[in-house]
Parts: sequence; structure tokens; C-alpha cells
Amino acid sequence: MTYFPLFHNSQQLKALIVGGGAIAKRRAKSLLEAGVACDLLATSVSEEVTSLIEEAGGTITIDAYTDDDIMQGYNLVLALTDDRAVNQEIAQHAKAMGLMVNVADAPDDGNVIFAATIDRAPLTIAINNGGASPVLSSILRQQLEQFVPKAYGQLATLVGRYRQPVKDALPSTADRSTFWHDVLQGAVAEAVFSGKHDEAEALLKNALASADKVSAQGEVYLIGAGPGDPDLLTLRAFRLLQRADVVLYDALVSDGVMDLVPEHIERVYVGKRRADHSVPQTGINQLLVDYAKQGKRVARLKGGDPFIFGRGGEEIETLAQQQVPFQVVPGITAASGCSAYAGIPLTHRDYAQSVRFVTGQLRDGTVNLAWPELVVEGQTLVFYMGLKSLPQICEQLIAHGMDAQMPVALIEKGTTQDQRVLVSDLTGLPAMIEAAQVMSPSLFVVGRVVSLHDKLAWFTSQRH
Repeated sequence: MTYFPLFHNSQQLKALIVGGGAIAKRRAKSLLEAGVACDLLATSVSEEVTSLIEEAGGTITIDAYTDDDIMQGYNLVLALTDDRAVNQEIAQHAKAMGLMVNVADAPDDGNVIFAATIDRAPLTIAINNGGASPVLSSILRQQLEQFVPKAYGQLATLVGRYRQPVKDALPSTADRSTFWHDVLQGAVAEAVFSGKHDEAEALLKNALASADKVSAQGEVYLIGAGPGDPDLLTLRAFRLLQRADVVLYDALVSDGVMDLVPEHIERVYVGKRRADHSVPQTGINQLLVDYAKQGKRVARLKGGDPFIFGRGGEEIETLAQQQVPFQVVPGITAASGCSAYAGIPLTHRDYAQSVRFVTGQLRDGTVNLAWPELVVEGQTLVFYMGLKSLPQICEQLIAHGMDAQMPVALIEKGTTQDQRVLVSDLTGLPAMIEAAQVMSPSLFVVGRVVSLHDKLAWFTSQRH
């Protein structure tokens, strides 16, 4: 680590900015917003920079840098001129005086650098790569900002007010740590994130009043893991995964999504594949109840969306009956995600004005579907869990009047790097998938929109 991250009290800083260009403008704006007093020395300066400095009570001197006398009374110096030699001279003088100095585009000439920051006042996150690439820091900041809701600042303000009362009530450092972990990852934080600030404070007061009496209450997060690509996981799903104590996951949850689960979190596999249910559904329901009643936060990860052929409704029915708190996080269902990655729009004004999601296997293991309702021109059909029954599905659709040359697609492991798309018609697809040895998870799409695949396919996988 070349640069050690430290946060300075901005109210105790006074900065001298030498230079009046675009970089000086950016630095002045950042420093002034943080409450740092700033003066400026430059041979020329724009009206905008002048306004920034003077409106904050600073002074501007129109002159060239000559010697270090001008640095008297400052803690921080910024050498931001267009002349590298002048910037180096300023830096040498500042360091000789024991001052902090930042040099534009030459971090090694100074002794401090500016980090890319995420401002969630009073919470601040700083990103620093030693000045190697400001653009890289900026990109990383943009990515991290998605995972740090603005409400984190409000949460920090709330808990900050209760820091001393909690310290008084819980003398043990270990007890305080446990208390704050529960608060910052529990109902209090969720209330703040939902904009329920009065409720959040009431919950915090109640938690403090009973901190030494009541054990933690468990909760279940029913999370849609999406079709496979971990980048399609929602921000809320990601955040809840980070705070879980245990994760129960399906066979359809991809390795990429599971890699987002922190290593210290307990993982329980409850996957179900055709004719292979490692844990029966009733057993999964009871596991959720048992873990929650132990006071654990339980993330139930389900492929796709939990309410679209995911049995999520059955699971939360049990939780409701057992009075176990829960919340549901929708996911991108396979029909939407896989068809999008395959370049197959589910609706299109010229081809399909409606879309229908259909299970390829009923609870009794049959495919006795309402076939006449499915054979409708201008409609896209998407069959879930239909790989085993696909020949029968094609046969029945043709038997009930669908065009035997209707375009169809089989999408295997959609949205992942192993995605494969097989395109044919109702007559030819069964033989094609047998020859190709297609594996689950797979999705079957029927409709005129499939003809757009060759034109609109954009996702290139390793198996393409």
C-alpha cells in the first residue's frame, strides 16, 4: 500500500490552490463542498472558479507562483498549473514546510492524492489506486454506488445518535458489537431504506430497551436469483444475500450467483431436478421455519423468479402460518432473461401481441394441458421444465392445429457463458435436441418471434 487512507477533519483544513484551470475548478468544488477553506493563486482564472472561491469566503490572487512565502498559514497545497516544472517546485517547497501537497497528473511529485468518493454523509467511502488510474477509480465508484443506497447516510445519522446510549446500556464490547450487527442488518435498517424513519427510530429504541432480554428474531428472504447471469441479480437481492446467516439454494441457481454469497455464510443445497428431489418441498418449507425460529436470517435463493413456477407461494404460505417474518425479492424470470439473451423478443407488433408462460410438466407428471387455448396465432408460448416432454408438446401443438413449420427455439443454460440456442420448427426440433444432447436448465419458445433470432442475437457465449 503506497498511500494510507486517512480522513481529515475538513473544518480544520485551509487549502491553497495554485492554478485556475479545469482541474482547479473540480478540486475547489470538492473541497468547498466538504467545508475546506480555500484560497487560489493563478495567472488567470475563470469567472466560474472566481465565484466558487469568493462565495465561500476565500481570496483570489492573480499572480504567478514565485516562492514559498505564499504557503504560510495553509495545511494543504494543490499544485495544479499547466507547467510541470512549476508544479514540482511548489511540491518541493510544500513538502519542505511539512505540508500536504497534491500535484496534478503527477501523484509521485506530491505526498497526498485525491480519492474517488461516494458521499452518503456522514458516511464516506473512498477509493484509491495510488494514482495509477483515476478513470478506474471512477468506474469502480460508479459500480459501488449502486450497492450503497443513499439512505445509508440517514442510517448512519440515526445510529450515531444512539452510540452513547448503547454504550451505557451494554458495557461489554462483544454485546455492543452483536447489538449493532443486528440493528444495521435487521428491521431498523430495512425501515430506514424504506423511508420509514419514525418506525426505524421506534424499532431502535425498542431493541435497546430489550437488548439484554430478547433473542434475535429470524426472518426469511425469498429471493429470485434470475436465469443465471449474476449481473442480472437485483440490488436488493445482492444486499440481502450479504446479511444472511444461511442460504438455501436450488439446482437452478448458477455458480456465478453463488459466488456472490460471502464465504462465512452457511449454505444448504435443496435442489430439485427432474426425478431427483434432494429435499422434498415440504422439507424445504420446514427448514425455512426451523432456521428462522433459531433467530437466523435465511436467504431462500430460487432460480428465475420465485413466483413464476418457483413454488415460492407454497413456501411463504408455510411461513405465514408459522408467523415467521419474510420478504419477497422478485427476480428476472427465465422466459424474459433467456429470450432476451437469445435475441428473441417475446412480443413484437408484427408477430406476437401476447405471451403465455406454460409449465411443461404438471404436478402429476403429465402434460395434459389446455392445448386448444395454446394454439393461437399471434401468441408466443414459453414452456418451463419442458425438456423431457418436448416431443409430446410439439406433437400435441401440431395435432391441435398449429402450423408444423412454426419457428421454435430451445435455449439451454440461458444468459450464462454456456448458453446454447437451437432453432428449428415444431417438426424438426425433437430430433435436433436429441442429437445435440441438450441438458437442463432449458427453455422452450414457440412462436413467429423466433424467426428474429438470427437478426437480433447479440450475446456471444463460449459455446457459440
